[in-house]
Amino acid sequence: MKKIIISVLAVSLLFVSCKEETKKEDSVKETVETNQKFDQFLKDYNEGKLQLNPINATYAGDNRFNDIFPNFLSDEYSLKAKDFFTTYKVKLNDFPKSELTESQQMSKDVLAWDCEMALAQGSFKNDLLLPINQMWTINLTMGQLASGSSAQPFKTVKDYENWLSRLEQYNVWLQFAKSRMQQGIKEGYVLPKSLIKKIIPQFEGLSTLSKSSEGIQNLSSHLFYSPINSLPEHFSDEDKKKLITAYSTIINDKLIPSFKNIYSFLGNEYLAAGLDKSGISSIPQGAAYYQHAIKNYTTTNMTADEIHQLGLQEVARILSEMEKVKEQVNFKGDLKAFFNYVRENKELMPYTTPKQIIDNFNAIHERMKPQLEKLFGNKPKTPFIVKQTEKFREASASAEYNPGSLDGTRPGVFYTPIPDASKYNVFSDEALFLHEAIPGHHYQISLTQENNDLPDFRKTLWYSAYGEGWALYTENLGKELGLYTDPYQYFGMLGMEMHRAIRLVVDTGLHAKGWSREKAIQYSLDNEAESEASIISEIERYMANPGQALSYKIGQLKIRELRAKAKKALGEKFDIREFHNQVLETGCIPLALLENKIDEWITSKK
Repeated sequence: MKKIIISVLAVSLLFVSCKEETKKEDSVKETVETNQKFDQFLKDYNEGKLQLNPINATYAGDNRFNDIFPNFLSDEYSLKAKDFFTTYKVKLNDFPKSELTESQQMSKDVLAWDCEMALAQGSFKNDLLLPINQMWTINLTMGQLASGSSAQPFKTVKDYENWLSRLEQYNVWLQFAKSRMQQGIKEGYVLPKSLIKKIIPQFEGLSTLSKSSEGIQNLSSHLFYSPINSLPEHFSDEDKKKLITAYSTIINDKLIPSFKNIYSFLGNEYLAAGLDKSGISSIPQGAAYYQHAIKNYTTTNMTADEIHQLGLQEVARILSEMEKVKEQVNFKGDLKAFFNYVRENKELMPYTTPKQIIDNFNAIHERMKPQLEKLFGNKPKTPFIVKQTEKFREASASAEYNPGSLDGTRPGVFYTPIPDASKYNVFSDEALFLHEAIPGHHYQISLTQENNDLPDFRKTLWYSAYGEGWALYTENLGKELGLYTDPYQYFGMLGMEMHRAIRLVVDTGLHAKGWSREKAIQYSLDNEAESEASIISEIERYMANPGQALSYKIGQLKIRELRAKAKKALGEKFDIREFHNQVLETGCIPLALLENKIDEWITSKK
């Protein structure tokens, strides 16, 4: 009897065990299905964003939409974008974090932030009624693409036809932009006069054709004719003739008249209505928009007052470091006199041609290559080049990085403006290269694009606090990379860090504290060694895009804080290569998510 009871009990336990095992298998199956559905959800989101902004797709090397230019300014487009981001924000609730992998949980958090910021941005009229400025808007992007040497490909006849189609739609946008600005005048959404004055020459250059000595207009000199000047030799004569006619027609009959129309409007009606005040708070909803811009660009909940005070503290700290360099080079005057000395020192302006300047940047790269291994375990495969900024936008441009294509076939490009090579001052070139090129933006963006573990939508995301914060952080790596042996180059690094610290003060000053353009310019002149022309361009940049300038220092300080925290917690276990990999491997994410990630890494290493 006892044996029978034991036997029955064993069968019963076996049955329960099998039942539990079945439950586990069903649970695993359900989780796997959820993971797969979420992966598809992320793919659909990415596809939808590319369709919303085909220009971004082109820059990513996705050529499916190269013939499309949406009217970003239309009510129809705004409603479409709002519906898209609202739908995906709601659908996120279908995927509990408990059923997602660690990587997917991060993607869920990032996508939620992405939707939140897009919807908040769309709730303001600022972008809609201020469609053109001197530095940031889509018309300048189209000028870059029109050069024929940017992201828009011109290798096949279809490529040339795609651009023609895109130009037809861009011409509609140009006409719409004018009507939006006219509406902006009525509603109080107008740019400051000083910015309008910078836009006028840009459109003047596009609305005219140069003339030969005989007085004949030269279409081939027009920026938008550039692709025809480089027609591939293998095109048939018939195709060449057809494309030459088509490009000539659209430039002469549509684009130039539209450019002339906007040029005239800007110089007369719009300039007359331009604001005398400098900050975004001068337009309707300006204060609320600036607080949104702070959150959007810094990915924090800091206030303008907090950032302003932080900026003042950082300016004071960096000034004390600059004093040390001044003493090192035995300069006898005060720091302001030293700024002027550095600005005007002809020994720091050794070049006569743009090529010499480009060659110097490449030489900086060669000097630091042996040291990169010590700081970085992962290096991008995407190629990299240095180029001079195109002439049509050079006067208002800063040095910048343009990412390579996702497939790595188009290189990353470090653009540097060189309006006059003989006046080009090299004192900050090492820091500039670290920031814009290697290991700054080129490493950060290329490694993200090459990371197959990331969903596609995260490969092209850009959060300025992370992206610009990383680039500014890398400027401080110069000594570890064998640079800054020249005190003037080290001063250049301090100058660039000071430049970003000043931004915290003047950006909040302009947009939250009623500072004038002139006050912001003077504050910069008093505290950094940049030329007056460069400072004016920078201040007007901040006026055109409130909040963006805050992202650099806020991000840099957070990454430096995380490095110090990890080093203190891990002691001998701290590996700088591994820390850099932890920061870079997830791509652009809000700073709070980055901090959580590093905290978890520290715990796992302990």
